[in-house]
Amino acid sequence: MKTTVDIPDRELRELVKFTRAKTKRAAIVTAIMDFNRRRRMALLVKHSGTFRGLLTNEELEALEADEPHARGGA
Repeated sequence: MKTTVDIPDRELRELVKFTRAKTKRAAIVTAIMDFNRRRRMALLVKHSGTFRGLLTNEELEALEADEPHARGGA
């Protein structure tokens, strides 16, 4: 998607410096990806400690042992 935006020069220079990007575009893409990753993590953190009845490793291994070994659609 092509978008035109006016970014203050000082902020853009700092962004390029902090991201160590070779181009302005790379710096902006890196910043957007980091922003989105942080937001996704924040949404996950909201659920931290709210799950009840999670399986222990032993219970999960027992369930997997009971499953047929043919996986992958064959």
